[in-house]
Amino acid sequence: MRAFLKKSVFVSGLIILSSTFISCDNNEVKKEKEVIIIADNAISNDKETNIEITSRKPIVFIAGFDKGDETFYSNARIYFQEKGLKVIDGQYSLEEIIVWMNEHANQNPYGEVHIVNQSNPFKGMNLETVVRGEKITTETLRKSLTKGTLPSLKNIVNNKTKIIFHASGLVENKEFLKTLKDAFSSKNLPKVMASPYHTIFGGKFSNHFLAQPYYVFYPTANSPGKIDLSKEIAKKYKEEKDIDWFEALNNEEERYIGEAYTTQFSIPIKWEFGYHNTDNEMPIFNSQEEVMDWVEQHDELMVEINNYNIPLEKFRWNWSVKNSTLVIRGRTTALCVLKPLIKPYGDLKHIEPDTSNKRLYAMK
Repeated sequence: MRAFLKKSVFVSGLIILSSTFISCDNNEVKKEKEVIIIADNAISNDKETNIEITSRKPIVFIAGFDKGDETFYSNARIYFQEKGLKVIDGQYSLEEIIVWMNEHANQNPYGEVHIVNQSNPFKGMNLETVVRGEKITTETLRKSLTKGTLPSLKNIVNNKTKIIFHASGLVENKEFLKTLKDAFSSKNLPKVMASPYHTIFGGKFSNHFLAQPYYVFYPTANSPGKIDLSKEIAKKYKEEKDIDWFEALNNEEERYIGEAYTTQFSIPIKWEFGYHNTDNEMPIFNSQEEVMDWVEQHDELMVEINNYNIPLEKFRWNWSVKNSTLVIRGRTTALCVLKPLIKPYGDLKHIEPDTSNKRLYAMK
């Protein structure tokens, strides 16, 4: 009996060992077959594999020129040239920029396309739609696209292309950004980007930085004085506790890193009303108050005023009559307090304007 058990154990061991070897052999065969299959697939899929396309190096359009003592464009040019980027001058309309991109295209899609334009946050970009055409707004750009007067971008961009606008106040108008994206669309849609902050070139402490804007307005040539304006802006931005508004309104430059300072610009309005072929009687005004009362009675005019989000009384109004045409003009002066963005920790430095940072740049 004991001898029988020993034989049984011996035989069982042989069976297990042999099955193990067989299993190992089978696995090896399977592995070899899998390798062959993978190799076959790799060979057959080579033709279908998407080859990564290299984008072109960044380019910069300086889409404007300085007037008087302004240095915005010259400072921007120096900044980008020092970074080693190709700078293109003389293209002052969207038409010229698109034509240039089409004419200088190659097999590689554009990567980053920077467009520098000094804009009025309330009036839009200082950039023409077509050569000698209207300045770009949502309405004028959409009209050019609808009429086909703006050239189309060839298939020279992809979904990794970034069209970056270095201008101020574009992000507040989401429809404007969407229309700009439509203007640069081709077979593939690029990303159109801009910052909600003001873009500053040629600062005392940084060649390029961003700043948070705060606004207060008064009728042009009728300032109530810096004391009253500082009280008004403090009331308007109650949540901002770090700015001495009176000091900021009297400060024209950043004297130390992060110090708030003030710039100013004007916002003009002009309306013309013809009374030659109409039975309506031309109004007669004797004061600015009468002009404002008349404007308030016309919804279409108040729509434009409300788009600025500036009270009617903050404009200085005047009027004139030439033949049967009534011309009404309004102008307000905007004082813009700029608070540079600085790093919240470490050494006192401006935050680097990184276009991949979603907190600094909005994308459409």
